[in-house]
Amino acid sequence: MRQEKFKMERTGLLEVGDVLPIKEYTVGVSYYYVLGNSYAMSANYSILDRIKSTEGKVLNVEETPRGYYVTVEVE
Repeated sequence: MRQEKFKMERTGLLEVGDVLPIKEYTVGVSYYYVLGNSYAMSANYSILDRIKSTEGKVLNVEETPRGYYVTVEVE
């Protein structure tokens, strides 16, 4: 299992413990991921760091000065 962070623009869309689908998209040679129904989005990943899981469990939702971040556990 590994943990990944996703950026979320507003709170209240998901809760700790939720299991949500993860969709993969490509931009050139990079990959990025969308959590649930566009609740949050990941940073870009290289082909070696791709997330191969199709769902993840929400471990934490935190508010920072830069916005909301969701920590998700994936296989």
